[in-house]
Amino acid sequence: MLTSLALVFLVGLALAALCQKLKLPRIIGMLATGILLGPCVLNVLDGSILSISADLRKLALVIILLKAGLSLDLGDLKKVGRPAILMSCLPATCEIIGYVLLAPYFLGVTHAEAAVMGAVLAAVSPAVVVPRMVQLMESGRGTDKSIPQIILAGASCDDIFVIVLFTTFLHTAQGGSANAADFLSIPASIVLGVALGALVRWLLSRFFETAYARAHCIRNSMKVIIVLGGSRCCSSRRRAGSRASCRCRACSRSSAWRAYLR
Repeated sequence: MLTSLALVFLVGLALAALCQKLKLPRIIGMLATGILLGPCVLNVLDGSILSISADLRKLALVIILLKAGLSLDLGDLKKVGRPAILMSCLPATCEIIGYVLLAPYFLGVTHAEAAVMGAVLAAVSPAVVVPRMVQLMESGRGTDKSIPQIILAGASCDDIFVIVLFTTFLHTAQGGSANAADFLSIPASIVLGVALGALVRWLLSRFFETAYARAHCIRNSMKVIIVLGGSRCCSSRRRAGSRASCRCRACSRSSAWRAYLR
């Protein structure tokens, strides 16, 4: 297992750096690493790594979303609240409507199957969006109009919106029927994610403040373990809203984390 992890890290970083030199996104090199080292090409990875690949992907998602939350400023989010809400649902809605209207004529599929295709292709990948938006924020591009912040804040809610629609459309395409309760789970997932994030943020803030007031030094590595452990435990409780829960939790405690991570 350790040899496989070393290969993944070394080859992934090398190909990512190569893609960066070629003015391509680094994630392309990382994707190429998985394809080359995986069972479809070279098949050099240990079977134990492949058996826990789902957990590794979830952990990577938690880290990506926490990085996004720590890069956001709550003051900027308050200023762009309405555009961020529109970004979370309007683009995906337009894409799905476009597929429903055009796919039956060009691809010869039913409207229900076209809706499923639209929901799949309208989903936003945090692994692609988050690093690029963080890079734009660090370089100061578009921050005067809070464009990267809007995209980051709306990306996770977009995922929830699309995932719920995909489940509903897929059930309909398989002969079932949709009901209002399916669509009500969209705001419910977002509200529960915000509530869970606020609760965890308050608990961690109180914990760090109490430790700092009593002159108990908490190592940065311990803080990272606490944050990642809490994020993973909370996200495992809720599947549909796990991404929004991680993002909202990371955003809500970003100010406290910056204050005590020293």
